[in-house]
Amino acid sequence: MPRPTGSACPVGDARVAEAVRALPAFQGLDGQFDRALYREQLRRNSLTETEFETGPLREDSARAILQAALIGGVPEPLVYPETLAAWSGERRSVTWAEIGPEMVAEALPEPTEEDLRAFWEAHPDRFTAPETRAIAYAWVTPAMLAPEMTVPEETLREAYDRRSDEFIQPERRLVERLVYPSDGEAEAARTRLDAGEASFEDLTAERGLRLSDIDLGDVTREDLGPAAEAVFAAPAGSVVGPVETELGPALFRINAVLAAQETTFEQAAPELREELAFEQAARIIAEEIPRIEDLIAGGADIEDLAAQTALEAGQIDWTADNDTGIAAYAPFREAAAALQEGDFPRLVELGDGGVAVLRLDGITAPAVIPFEEARAEVESAWRSERLAEATLARAEEAAAAIAAGASFEDQGLSPRSEPPLVRRDFVAGTPPDFVTTAFAMAAGEARALPVGEAALVLRLDAVEPPAADDPALIAQREAIADRIRGTMAQEIVDAFARQRQLDLQRDGAITLDDATIAAVNAQIQ
Repeated sequence: MPRPTGSACPVGDARVAEAVRALPAFQGLDGQFDRALYREQLRRNSLTETEFETGPLREDSARAILQAALIGGVPEPLVYPETLAAWSGERRSVTWAEIGPEMVAEALPEPTEEDLRAFWEAHPDRFTAPETRAIAYAWVTPAMLAPEMTVPEETLREAYDRRSDEFIQPERRLVERLVYPSDGEAEAARTRLDAGEASFEDLTAERGLRLSDIDLGDVTREDLGPAAEAVFAAPAGSVVGPVETELGPALFRINAVLAAQETTFEQAAPELREELAFEQAARIIAEEIPRIEDLIAGGADIEDLAAQTALEAGQIDWTADNDTGIAAYAPFREAAAALQEGDFPRLVELGDGGVAVLRLDGITAPAVIPFEEARAEVESAWRSERLAEATLARAEEAAAAIAAGASFEDQGLSPRSEPPLVRRDFVAGTPPDFVTTAFAMAAGEARALPVGEAALVLRLDAVEPPAADDPALIAQREAIADRIRGTMAQEIVDAFARQRQLDLQRDGAITLDDATIAAVNAQIQ
């Protein structure tokens, strides 16, 4: 193998030769390096041995050596993984209690008219009517036309026969199947099961499996093949076998028996009739859409459409909060929000086979609801806010007393103690920031947390650092260290590559010959 002359590449000939011999493209049928094949492959790619070995191969090998050296020089991170794993594995024991609004409701004063009016004036955003759009529409849906549809009985019977597997279901079993490699092993397992030396779960675990791995779900006789007779003769809760299967001898546990079910034609007919009538109505509406579009293009208005087609006219004062009636359809709400005054009526397909034509008649801008109209809502909001303030104030008093040494019972509260929490835990019945707050407190500290009109009193009882020999902590620390090493190595390689690129740009800087450029431009002109 010729050696390129004048090469400054640090990769030696022996390594290049080893790399060439290892490439599958240059190996013969016996898996060994084939020099004739090597030369032929290079010839097909218009390369000589010197060009290939000096260029891509030697450069790639040098790059790999350099990259390995850079990555191998990354120091072992110690403090950061230890700190982060300890932070993540730390546990905190807490006690908490809820203060409900009923505990302070009696102490609330009755609002005066001045109180309510001041509250209304201070919170105009809470008592502002949203933008309202007056929309005239004409619509029709399959559900509106279905009662008028006639479905022949022969059509119903054809649908029933076509879907017979839906209406006639054979007896089924909920089954688990545990397969063994040999009859002897299967028989030994059955003997231990019958003697009470092992449960079915124990046998499953011994095979290195979980119950979910062997669960067949609900099966019919046809699904079980040769095992069907034994399985379907056994009651629920029993184990049968060993039974020979296509996978080998197996034990079957029957978890439940699902009786055969048959829905007669007479029983299924009403549902089938309703479905087929709906489909027939949807087809009629689809065939009518081109005519509706032609009428709109010809200048027909909502009222004209209602008079000349199956569409029914209606009107709605629509807001973004309205989702009843025709506004229950998302396509209607989207079209209603996009309508502009002066737009021509717009056809909208509703998604269930129905259509609607919309016209915007006017827009009422958002406005503060007059106090007299909003008084009941204002009073309700005022009471809710005062109640929340009172329960939080009561919780803050209790928290201060508990932090000073009082018990929850002294404060008339019923405490709940939680198992030691980690940062990712969630405690049912508490606000989202409950655990976050617990991990921001010092041992013995107590705080009050608002929860709507109620409040919580939270006390941090103890801070438990993770055990140094905890396998989970060790695994997490090692995983963090691996990620840090990988990130640092990649940043070093990227930095080296950027610097190398800058060096190449500096060493091979491009310069422009102004005189030559001027001469070329003169000739072109």
